[in-house]
Amino acid sequence: MEGIVSLLPLVAIALLFWLLIIRPASKRQKDQARMQSAVTVGEQVMLTSGIFGTVTDMDDDKLSLEIAPGVVVSVARGAVGSVVRRDEPDEERAEEPTEGDADSETN
Repeated sequence: MEGIVSLLPLVAIALLFWLLIIRPASKRQKDQARMQSAVTVGEQVMLTSGIFGTVTDMDDDKLSLEIAPGVVVSVARGAVGSVVRRDEPDEERAEEPTEGDADSETN
């Protein structure tokens, strides 16, 4: 009985480690693999290196990515970090002055 009680804290630590670290990491890895397999031609993606481009062609484990007009590179499907949604116009937001910027220029 005393041996079981002394193992209880070790079992509790192992359970917490699994719940807080291993399980969420496994879920993120599965979600990433699901997203990478769902990429289709015409989608804009961001590679894990930070390069943005549009998928122009796909093979089993390779994608052709147009990163500039007329510049197409082949990358591994696993290099896709995220799919950029069309409703996120980051470039337009960066170019437009914010209200705070306009007020500071007039003062």
